Amino acid sequence: MTKSIDFYFDFISPYSYLAIHKLKTLKNYEGMNINYKPILLGGLHNLGGITAPAFNERKLKNMKFDCNLIAKKNNIPFIWNTKFPINSLYLMRGYLAINEKLKKKYFDLFFNAYWKNNIDISSQENVNNVLENLGIDKKKYFEKIQKVEIKDELKKLTNIAFEKNIFGAPTFVVNNKIFWGQDRLEYALDEYNS
Repeated sequence: MTKSIDFYFDFISPYSYLAIHKLKTLKNYEGMNINYKPILLGGLHNLGGITAPAFNERKLKNMKFDCNLIAKKNNIPFIWNTKFPINSLYLMRGYLAINEKLKKKYFDLFFNAYWKNNIDISSQENVNNVLENLGIDKKKYFEKIQKVEIKDELKKLTNIAFEKNIFGAPTFVVNNKIFWGQDRLEYALDEYNS
């Protein structure tokens, strides 16, 4: 059986952005078996009765400092988004709705727009610009993300994450072992490579 890393993410998670950049520095990144699992972080927090750091002034202040520290240490281009937090519901549904061949580029462009370029990706105009960059028909995209099956799929993935005792993003699951946070990526990689 081939080993894999399940990578649970949400575009509003700065730590997910930092983790993917750390992954990309690995020599064998392109050959790794990574399953990207979109979840709605706000929904996951609600299920677990968790108050997100974004809504706690002290935690938020520390999180901003921490993310900048990690980005600087790892030479990752990073800007704390002035529109944090946003509702990522449509973007997460969008990841599920688009063609499989475009998922990697969609993933990269929206993460970079939000955490590298300080773009408000809750803005319809800005989302449209990214979709144009991807060559995605905007009308079809917005129709697809309203479909019941796409809504249900995101709910299902979020519920599955909750049932696995996942409570934040990023979370990596390897061999049914949970590694939470970008700072646990090395441990997940050790498990993956063992």
